Amino acid sequence: MNSMRNKVTLIGRLGAKPEIQTVKGGFMITRFSIATKESFKEKNGEWKDNTQWHNAHMWGKSAENFVKLADKGFEVAIEGRLANSSYETKTGEKRYQTEVEVHDFVLLTPKTAKV
Repeated sequence: MNSMRNKVTLIGRLGAKPEIQTVKGGFMITRFSIATKESFKEKNGEWKDNTQWHNAHMWGKSAENFVKLADKGFEVAIEGRLANSSYETKTGEKRYQTEVEVHDFVLLTPKTAKV
């Protein structure tokens, strides 16, 4: 068994309705953001929320299904791996990004819900 794994599981809410794109080679992809929230108590006893935004993407038939079923504000569980990439801006500056490459998802908000 390999003890070094790249595995991510998140439960959160979608920041916008996912949209599908076709990229080079005819591959389908959807990119979306998911918000997770943690609450903690400060020293003075006051509760605070800490919201984190995570960028994610999904390929192929899974992406098509996700776009058909999911909407802004829906609560979803996603599972995948962290994927690092880099690109160069028009001014030649090198940028890096980390996203969750999603392999599986579960909609936790019913399809009929109006969030």
